[in-house]
Amino acid sequence: MAQTPFIEVNQAIRDSGGHDLNACMQCGLCSALCPWREVEGQFLPRLMIRQGQLGLEGYESDEVLFGCTTCNKCVLNCPRGVDIIGVMRAMRSLITQAGGVPETLKAVLGSVHANGNPWSEPREKRDQWTQGLEVPRFGPDKEYLLFVCCTSCYDQRSQRIARSLVELLNRAQVSYGVLGPEQSCCGESVRKIGDEGLFQKLAGSNVELFNRLGVKKIIVNSPHCLKTFRDEYPELGGEYEVVHASQFLAGLAEQGRLPLRGGLQAKVAFHDPCYLGRHSGVYEQPRKALEACGARVVEMDRARELSLCCGGGGGGLWMETPAEKRFSLLRVREAAASGAQVLATACPYCISLLEDSRKTAGLDDIKVLDLCELLAQDLA
Repeated sequence: MAQTPFIEVNQAIRDSGGHDLNACMQCGLCSALCPWREVEGQFLPRLMIRQGQLGLEGYESDEVLFGCTTCNKCVLNCPRGVDIIGVMRAMRSLITQAGGVPETLKAVLGSVHANGNPWSEPREKRDQWTQGLEVPRFGPDKEYLLFVCCTSCYDQRSQRIARSLVELLNRAQVSYGVLGPEQSCCGESVRKIGDEGLFQKLAGSNVELFNRLGVKKIIVNSPHCLKTFRDEYPELGGEYEVVHASQFLAGLAEQGRLPLRGGLQAKVAFHDPCYLGRHSGVYEQPRKALEACGARVVEMDRARELSLCCGGGGGGLWMETPAEKRFSLLRVREAAASGAQVLATACPYCISLLEDSRKTAGLDDIKVLDLCELLAQDLA
């Protein structure tokens, strides 16, 4: 790619909501906590910011820039408060406009353009995961919209998460409903990949739909949807009360509305998803929900704010990352070392990558399950 003038890069970053590149003093504290230091990878936040400061001078590989998983560790560790994720997003936007997106992500963006989802599946199949279940449609008589993320709508493994959540909501007699093919992807990954125009299209369509139907409260099963609906949709006129399933279910359990037996009696390590933990500050409620079903929660070496990213954010779920370079492989080994029988989490992206890495590592003695699945298994 031809060198882009420094002022253009800086302006693009300001337009995307990121801090000015000059705020970075190149101290390296961002790179110190980057999960790419755990494996053989070329991506370093400090290096990418420096290339941005120089107008993308020295930029050679799309794979390096698009390696950022937006885990937010670097942002929390930055002494100058630089919006490093905003910087990465702005740089990606410039590369995307120049047609430099990695091939796997081009396919993702193409599918979202055509089908409203990143899984190359027809829009009409969005609610097929509900087959055989009692799943009400959202209407004026429903308190909550249940927004199931694209991964749990189309990915066969992830559909089990959505089906378990529905079973729990039904047993607790929650007033909720779902939408069908008319809803689109929340657009979180699209925006992080750098296609701002497509994000605006998706978000605008959803906001119009939600507002027309009178949506006020939303339950989501993906932390990525949580972050996007809560923090980014308001700028487009979408003001909603948004709660993640782990928070909602923990509340139901505390109120005694979930008929749990408390019979799990297994050692469970909880993997804090980046977008639930570092991005949203939710740490205690998932653990309380696990304890409510009888789990003996054990902590891995890196937990809560220091949780190791699975690698799925920022478009990473669809990147062709070699098995030995996947953070999720390190994570399942860490879970096994904790003595856990179950590695639990609360994010469809994490489930997908952790399950794949569990198989790669040959760890047959540990299960990878979503919090919703564990609670549903414990229903009386």
